Amino acid sequence: MRSPLDRLRHAIFFEILALVLVVPIGAVVFGLPIHDFGVVGVVSATLAMLWNGIYNYVFDLVLRHLTGTTLKAGRARILHAVLFELGLLIVLIPFIAWYLAIPLWQAFLMDVSLAGFYIVYALGYNWAYDKIFPLPEWSQPLEAE
Repeated sequence: MRSPLDRLRHAIFFEILALVLVVPIGAVVFGLPIHDFGVVGVVSATLAMLWNGIYNYVFDLVLRHLTGTTLKAGRARILHAVLFELGLLIVLIPFIAWYLAIPLWQAFLMDVSLAGFYIVYALGYNWAYDKIFPLPEWSQPLEAE
């Protein structure tokens, strides 16, 4: 499994790159001032980093228990990304509605749109991260239990 320092590096790079992409694009798409969308982005990224650390640790524990490894195949990567975003939606919708002074349904639509971006982004980012920083255990064949 990944070390706490590796998980921190993963989360920080994930959020910085995401903010560079999503804040200017989101401000234009949703017709908001960049500073307002920037605050939503930074708070969302902070909450996402906290959730990321907890979620990835638990997901890896469960995956290793079920499969004997933390190496994620295609289906596991998709499940990983979708469950992460669902958990984050629950936390972010009330904050977005409050900060932007919009109804919950509008915050939901905004957050679902962002989650769609992040699902695709997370799949690509995590695949690239695993290729750049592979774990030694992934090069060893699984032992029969």
